[in-house]
Amino acid sequence: MSSNHLGQEEIAVIQKKSLRILSGAQTLSGLGVSGTFAAGSLLVVQITGSDALAGLVQTATVVGAALLALPLAKWTALGGRRRALSTGYFVGGLGATCALIGGVNDLFFMILIGASMIGGASAAGYQARFGAIDLATDENRARDLSLVVWASTVGSVLGPNLMEPAGTLAQSLGFPRLVGSYIVSIFTLTFAATLILIFLKPDPYLLARTEADINVTQKAVKTRAAFKIVRSEPKALLGLTSVVIGHIAMVTIMVMTPVHMGHVDVALRLIGLVISVHVLGMYAFSPLIGKLTDRIGREKTIILGALILLLAALVSGLAYADAVFQLGIGLFLLGLGWSMTMIAGSTLLAESVPLEGKAASQGLSDLLMNGGGALGGAIAGLIIAFSSYGWLCALVTLPVAFLLFKAVGRARLLNA
Repeated sequence: MSSNHLGQEEIAVIQKKSLRILSGAQTLSGLGVSGTFAAGSLLVVQITGSDALAGLVQTATVVGAALLALPLAKWTALGGRRRALSTGYFVGGLGATCALIGGVNDLFFMILIGASMIGGASAAGYQARFGAIDLATDENRARDLSLVVWASTVGSVLGPNLMEPAGTLAQSLGFPRLVGSYIVSIFTLTFAATLILIFLKPDPYLLARTEADINVTQKAVKTRAAFKIVRSEPKALLGLTSVVIGHIAMVTIMVMTPVHMGHVDVALRLIGLVISVHVLGMYAFSPLIGKLTDRIGREKTIILGALILLLAALVSGLAYADAVFQLGIGLFLLGLGWSMTMIAGSTLLAESVPLEGKAASQGLSDLLMNGGGALGGAIAGLIIAFSSYGWLCALVTLPVAFLLFKAVGRARLLNA
């Protein structure tokens, strides 16, 4: 080992510090982003008078996250996690400012532009999970990734519940109540960007490259090359497939469940409860899933996640619109299955590509994941319009079954 290289204990100390900083930023980001979905949708309805346009706020955020996935990955490859993540969170803060201006002045297009920029914070949040494993050991890689995913839970749960006090703050400043969530978002996302920029030192990505004797000024791998790298490595391809299909399945069913329940005028409180249980399934058990992934293997965890997603589709698809308890179980399982496919798939992808191609492959993963989620949500609306929620859930089982088939095949090869 070169005298310039760090020992395992030194790297472990840096890794623990990185996890704390990344987790703190994720909590702040979740707090800033999650509250803007409901507030933005309500603002759009208030400004335009159209319920049909309300969903465009979340769609704009998802599209923004997809569009910024590749630039953030490129900036990671060129300058490390600090540059990319702080930029993403800062763009999100600027987006919240833009949406605030739109809400105060009844400018619909400004709210959508702001929402798409807030997607930059979401993109940074997705890539933060990969930052958690730049310096991780083989034994703890999935666990470390899951800890940063779990950090999103606190902010994502608290964010929507701050709408009331944030509205009071906005009113005291002479603004409309509904822009209060954007005021919170401006502060939390700017704080997250500052936290990363000042304290994420040494940069885990750049340090990992240095420890692997890779020149940090080496030209970044382009997306097309990253796709070839992923396709050439079966484990990486399975990891990418797991992340993308798991996310499509989750988004497709989740976004249409409130619509399904609304057909029989289920109380908004009960619809909110079902979605809250879903978010609980997505994030609350992340550390346990990370430990499970490290213990039984990535492929077996993906298989388990796919089976749970299939069960979720079955339970949800057979539920009547007012079957709140059954839909709660289905949406909880949907979140849990997503968590397994996300954590195991992300870990498998990250560890199966060469270090110089990691940032580009991770950006590719986030692009396809967010793009697939946006497309799935749009198609789900068409299916509901022309058919039923039950058929939507049935159709979702097709890509999940494909993922299960690929994961079982890979697991058999490993055990052969």
